[in-house]
Amino acid sequence: MENYDVIVIGSGPGGYVAAIRAAQLEMKVAVVERAEVGGICLNWGCIPTKALLKSAQVYRYMSHAADYGISLEGAAKPDFEAVVKRSRTVAETMSKGVQYLLKKNNVTVIAGTGKLQSNHEVAVTDAEGTVTVYEAKHIILATGARSRSLPNVPQDGKYIIGYREALTLSKLPETMVVMGSGAIGSELAFFYASMGTKVTIVEYMPRLVPVEDDDIAATLARCFRKAGIKTMTSASVEQVVVEDGICKVTVKDAKEKITELTCDIVLSAVGVQTNLEGLGLEECGVAVERGKVIVDDYYKTNVEGVYAIGDIVHGPALAHVASHEALVCV
Repeated sequence: MENYDVIVIGSGPGGYVAAIRAAQLEMKVAVVERAEVGGICLNWGCIPTKALLKSAQVYRYMSHAADYGISLEGAAKPDFEAVVKRSRTVAETMSKGVQYLLKKNNVTVIAGTGKLQSNHEVAVTDAEGTVTVYEAKHIILATGARSRSLPNVPQDGKYIIGYREALTLSKLPETMVVMGSGAIGSELAFFYASMGTKVTIVEYMPRLVPVEDDDIAATLARCFRKAGIKTMTSASVEQVVVEDGICKVTVKDAKEKITELTCDIVLSAVGVQTNLEGLGLEECGVAVERGKVIVDDYYKTNVEGVYAIGDIVHGPALAHVASHEALVCV
């Protein structure tokens, strides 16, 4: 059995920062990752989304070039496939950069799904189903979160999609309904509207981006109106029926009024769900509350030798927050 000072489960902005910092402090470190190095943020979240938004910004600037004293011959037209391809290239490049940093700092990357076997043992199941057990003085859980799916509007990956599919659609939809106006919903709504899609946002709370300040929500609402994005607040999507490739969306407002919308794609952006399943938390007695691991100010769990950071602990689910937590934890 191979021994480490630290084993990190998950290589997102929390996991890889924790691993590199521990290695810099001359610890023997391994990272267990079941998917792409860099995690959701780098591969399927913040980074590729910002790349899409940059393309949208360039297109909007070119469309209004005359307002800036610039004359263009002919009209600017977005190449949706090329925009998506650029976004994926940016994400892949940065993922390779993180892989390089891990290698440079002598961090061992173990491909597979990690599970706590005890407070000092991690069992890793690889793609072939082979299980290998590794030992560590300290284990840091940094497994992040995934797109949450509503029971009444389950994602099918084709017509009712999450953020992963929204980043890699093969063609630009003519119409889209976005469920939720948090960071994910608002960013992708703006991107698709900029590309030419007719977008409607349905938000359950009384205003857009409900976790942000009132003045930010008001400013964003004005920007969305100017961009031609329709918003419905204090409203909920009751059901989505797909018929002949068209989504029929039933929306109910605060006064129980029902509105029927039709669109090509429904984007479900109703928040994220923590990745705690199959981690061995119950077997090892790690305390969990409301889907989050309970930790102290130094990200220790109630079990000696086990720590947790990032989206799986209470606090803002943000990349830079996870990275800071990683440094404090290490």
